Amino acid sequence: MEPAKNLKYRKDIDGLRAIAVLSVILFHLGYLPNGYLGVDIFFAISGYLITKIVYDEAIENRFSIVNFYLRRIRRIIPLIFFTSLVVLIVGVIVMLPEDLKNLSETVFATNFFANNICMLITSGDYWDVANEYKPMMHTWSLGVEEQFYIVFPVIFLICNGKRSKFILPILCVLTLLSLFFFCFSTDETSKFFLIQYRFFELSLGGLGAIFFKDKIINTKYTFLLSLTVLVFLGFDIPLNADLKLLLVLFATIGLLIVGGDRSKISLFLVQNKIMLHIGKISFSLYMWHQIVLAFARYFVLEKIGIVSSIVLFIIILLLSWLSYYLIEQPFRDKKRVKTKTLLLLLSGFFIVIITSSVFLYVNGGVTRNVPELDLYAKDNTYTISPRRQNIHVAYNSRINDLNKGFSNKNTLKVFVIGNSRARDFCNLLIESNIDNLEISYVQDLYSCKDFQERLDRSNLIFFTNFTKEDYEKVKRKFRLEKEKVWSVALLNKFGSSNGIFYNKKCSNYLSQRTEIPQNTIEKINDLKEFWGDRNINILASVIDKDGTVPVFTPDGKFISPDCIHFTQAGAKYYAEKVNIKNILKVE
Repeated sequence: MEPAKNLKYRKDIDGLRAIAVLSVILFHLGYLPNGYLGVDIFFAISGYLITKIVYDEAIENRFSIVNFYLRRIRRIIPLIFFTSLVVLIVGVIVMLPEDLKNLSETVFATNFFANNICMLITSGDYWDVANEYKPMMHTWSLGVEEQFYIVFPVIFLICNGKRSKFILPILCVLTLLSLFFFCFSTDETSKFFLIQYRFFELSLGGLGAIFFKDKIINTKYTFLLSLTVLVFLGFDIPLNADLKLLLVLFATIGLLIVGGDRSKISLFLVQNKIMLHIGKISFSLYMWHQIVLAFARYFVLEKIGIVSSIVLFIIILLLSWLSYYLIEQPFRDKKRVKTKTLLLLLSGFFIVIITSSVFLYVNGGVTRNVPELDLYAKDNTYTISPRRQNIHVAYNSRINDLNKGFSNKNTLKVFVIGNSRARDFCNLLIESNIDNLEISYVQDLYSCKDFQERLDRSNLIFFTNFTKEDYEKVKRKFRLEKEKVWSVALLNKFGSSNGIFYNKKCSNYLSQRTEIPQNTIEKINDLKEFWGDRNINILASVIDKDGTVPVFTPDGKFISPDCIHFTQAGAKYYAEKVNIKNILKVE
């Protein structure tokens, strides 16, 4: 957030910052269901404080877009560059190649303030569990904020001096447009990540600063506004997510425009010394928290409990305190770091970070030999570039080439239908070395023009995770001989990240096992209940009484590259364990 050094210091705003950052940290620790709304509080505060400064400058015809961006650079860039360098170094030490490649993408995007776009393209869903293992995932919000500041200062530059009367109507129109997009868009993922749906959150804070300029109001409603924010952050109230966001946002803006509340309860809860200090270091806390939590999950802790949460929070607090006093404060001070020195230093860091990110991406994150994944640093066969796929992705994707009708040869014709899990089963069939086997594969049966013909000509039909409801739906549209149909229970979830197993270099390294989630076991049992002996449970041959399955094959290869799909070694391992030939009674 932009420092309001030209304004009268308001303790309540630092208190709000503290509430916002603590709620986000608690959310990422798994303790506060609506804590993610702390980001929306930050948006409102940022829009309010910056507008309060630049609006006065525009009216007095002294607004400088150069000074505006220099303030932003001093405020956020040094810490972003430093944390980016730290995560790259730690990533190279502890991360597996594909994870390191993904990290290089997010670091590159973060340093161009586009990680919100990168997240939208590469991850899609912010709520995906895999995002917990991404150290720079949280910088999507910086992308939104800095993209706002591409448009925002231009308005003040154009409407400087006598034209400042146009600032308010322009901001009102842009705010209403953004609010309209937010309220009526059905693309939830884009709504979360993209600036056009988030613009109104910052600009409403700015409008509050303009409408209530020089009108600091103490009001009895402050307590109710504070209560609204805290209740919606702390309790999982059954309301629409958009409505929760809007209520927290408007309550936050209300608190900003009514001025510094001096009531006893506000002084005690929000404006005490601890909260004020947390508010001051809130940017450092925000930057470090996900880095610490993601790496802790990746190579230290399989699960974060209460005790480990406290330890991790102390680590985050210490790192934030150090970076605030050693990085944030010095670089904000023009006397301590001259502008020329600042720009030279940051340019050097930028070149190093971007060059390193590109190098890691082009090399697919392969900086050392990882025999567990058959990846070797000096073997160009395994290099990833825009022209070449990851070998494990390619192993699964090659099955798409089987999306064609059957030949007229006298073969065992097997038709497999489903997503990437079904492609895993195709690989398992291939690795089973069944004689005279011909596989036809399709991902989306409803877009397959000759689907019925393939059904009729096949000897065996395999659907992955094919429930009773799925069967009835397909049967209504196509002729389906149930005696030819098998359901394959491919709901395998081999942990959440291979990083935790890879970094556990111990005597029982290759014998590590991971727990299969209970809901997965329940889904497999549901499939078994409907399909009986015509349900193939891939995990049944390896799961033990504790509900765990192996992570590595006996010869030390990862069974899965991403905790979901098979490596070639994993497919061979399960082909031997499951014994498809025996189940299907074929040679």
